[in-house]
Amino acid sequence: MKRFHLFFAFCLLLFSSCVPADEVWGGSTPLGLPGLPTLIPTLEPPTATPATAPTATATPEPQQPSLYLSPAVPPALRAFAQEWGYPLAATQMEAAIHLDVQTGTIGGGLPSTTWIYALVAPFFTVTDEVAIADIRNCWAGEPSGPFAGLPLWMDGSTLTAFTATWGAPVAGSVQVADADELVDKAWNESPAWGIIPFEALEPRWKVLEVDGQSPIHKDFDPATYPLKVTFSLETSLSSENFSLPASNRDPEKMTTLVMTGVTALVRATAYAMEKNGYLWPAEDIRDWLVTTDLTHISNEVPFAQGCPYPDPNYGMLRFCSNELYMNLLDYVGTDIVELTGNHFQDWGSEATLFTLDLYNQAGWRYYGGGVDLEDARKAITLEHNGNRLAFIGCNSAGPAYAWATESQPGAAQCDFEWMQAEVARLEDEGYLVIVTFQHDEYYSTAIPNAQKEDFRPMAEAGAVVVNGSQSHVPMGMEFYSGAFIHYGLGNLFFDQMAELSTRREFIDRHVFYDGSYITTELLTAMLEGYARPRPMTAGERVEMLNLMFENSIWKP
Repeated sequence: MKRFHLFFAFCLLLFSSCVPADEVWGGSTPLGLPGLPTLIPTLEPPTATPATAPTATATPEPQQPSLYLSPAVPPALRAFAQEWGYPLAATQMEAAIHLDVQTGTIGGGLPSTTWIYALVAPFFTVTDEVAIADIRNCWAGEPSGPFAGLPLWMDGSTLTAFTATWGAPVAGSVQVADADELVDKAWNESPAWGIIPFEALEPRWKVLEVDGQSPIHKDFDPATYPLKVTFSLETSLSSENFSLPASNRDPEKMTTLVMTGVTALVRATAYAMEKNGYLWPAEDIRDWLVTTDLTHISNEVPFAQGCPYPDPNYGMLRFCSNELYMNLLDYVGTDIVELTGNHFQDWGSEATLFTLDLYNQAGWRYYGGGVDLEDARKAITLEHNGNRLAFIGCNSAGPAYAWATESQPGAAQCDFEWMQAEVARLEDEGYLVIVTFQHDEYYSTAIPNAQKEDFRPMAEAGAVVVNGSQSHVPMGMEFYSGAFIHYGLGNLFFDQMAELSTRREFIDRHVFYDGSYITTELLTAMLEGYARPRPMTAGERVEMLNLMFENSIWKP
């Protein structure tokens, strides 16, 4: 029993060495033995291991559908579709939204658009019309028509679009170039022809009719026009997320303007009106003038009360017109009257002011002349279908009595530096500026250096059309600094029948679209009966255009 107690005591001493003695024995050393190691271990309370929080898994953002635009989609439509904001896919398989040529019937009410294309040639091309059969024959490698043997120029998107519509063209029947290089290359390769989207028109292109239809005409019928492609959307997404324009040609954005040459209702012209009726001179060409939005008339002669009965053999150069002849100008749909003519003051200030009153009563705008110098120099501005136009003109030829002063009516004398500044100001304000001149008269189709020196600075200042209203003979033309310059249109209503050159007439039909000047159509007429122009025959037109183009200045 004694041995058991000793053994038990020994065990206690052994275990108490694991902790300080004072912790085991309540602060005193057991048995009074200082420094004795304790043998009992300290039992630490178990440390709680914090629970591991579950790792949060990020919710992936829903992937935005992507958009595939076929290579056939023209640049303007491509830019429109990209405004939807969807990322572009490289292939159709990757995309949930497809915009491509419609080759069948698309259901579900998804958007589609009909894109109009124009058949074009360099501006100085004599040919006016091509049959769709000739275009398709060229495509198929069986050339026919006026451009037989020549490839059709177009950009890559146009080629792809019509390939989807017509099938692949025969090798060599199409020539492809970048859109911004087409017109220069076609001019350099002339004769040439091509197909471009309507919105790619620019003044150096001539728009050719296809089976009698042209997209620059007011009576254009897209339903029967053959050069068009429908692009449609295919997607399972809601169609409310998308919109497409009905077409790239909106007639509500187009403005047409006809500019005419010399009108002087005097002498044999006036005599013919008295004999045949006041409206007789315009009956063959009236449709050209009234089917446009704006009609310009350069009337050089004042109306005067008591003007003498016309004498066809009158030998003096002092003119007036019977006020009843205003009916002719009304009949052709006059909107804008140019007053730069050097006969405007022939019958004195009273007749000039009377004439201005007649124009005001008719609601016609006038420019290039006025009640005084300030009025004569003032440009007229107007807006039609969103196109802002400005007209300004002057007389450089004189005579001095024809010029307006601070206190006398008349034509605006040319101050070229001032004119340039006004053209630049109007252009800065967003106007498409048309400048017209009563310049020195030359009975020649060639372009005199003096006219080039005065006309070209107006183009440099920002005009889009610069027109010579003085010439009794049609003259050459050029594109300069982005403007179309026609140095002389010839007569409209005037009695010069002695020479073929004075019987030939130009009527220029300018087309503006969506705030831009896009093209000009040259109408040609032949004067008959000392007063009455008629549309030229095909042969007369070819002969005249060839002559005028030979006397023009053409640069790519």
